[in-house]
Amino acid sequence: MQKILGYLRKAIEHYNMIDEGDKIAVALSGGKDSITLLKGLKALQRFYPKQFELIAISVNPGFEFFDTDFLRRTCDEIGVPFVEAKSDIKEIVFDIRKEKNPCSLCANLRRGILNSYAIEQGCNKLALGHNEDDVLETFFLNMLYAGNLSTFAPVSYMDRSKITLIRPLIYAPEKEIRKFIKRENIQVMVKNCPMDGVSKREEIKDMLYDLTIKIPNVRANLMGAIKRANINGWKEVK
Repeated sequence: MQKILGYLRKAIEHYNMIDEGDKIAVALSGGKDSITLLKGLKALQRFYPKQFELIAISVNPGFEFFDTDFLRRTCDEIGVPFVEAKSDIKEIVFDIRKEKNPCSLCANLRRGILNSYAIEQGCNKLALGHNEDDVLETFFLNMLYAGNLSTFAPVSYMDRSKITLIRPLIYAPEKEIRKFIKRENIQVMVKNCPMDGVSKREEIKDMLYDLTIKIPNVRANLMGAIKRANINGWKEVK
């Protein structure tokens, strides 16, 4: 846990993600990233100098694999309140619209539901489990498929909802999260999304893996370039 806490605290302090009295909703999907984020923030809560509350919100997309009882038990074990947000995402995206590239629409629908429930629960911040790999993959996706240099921001304020999005795992490589889950013998929810293994993001993930083998410092170089260019609120911290 110490290594994960190090990544969390570094990101939180670099980008002032947590303020005194915050009530933070953690988007809990049941995967390795969201469970690591939830457990990490709960551990941080015990000694962090700024007091904050936590609540977990899970959007049920309507897939058969979604296990509400597992998510509730996960939260009960560490003393975090749990809220399930039921939705028709699966029906809308896959059955009605039959989207060929459904990931973007699915993510937007999920984010809107999370924002609504976070507001309903009196939260002022929403924590998402994006890791360092997600940052770099999104950068490549936007550059190669949309022709722009961008990735998601460490912190972003949503004017309409008055909710601030924070991403405390942005410095944590995916492989370190996998190691943490395995080392601590943590159970995660097995998901069977129709897009697993076939999305553009999976192609970019493979490309990044190949680049890392050929250029060992490529990840650090890319993160440094994103910060030096001040892309979407990223900044160099001396």
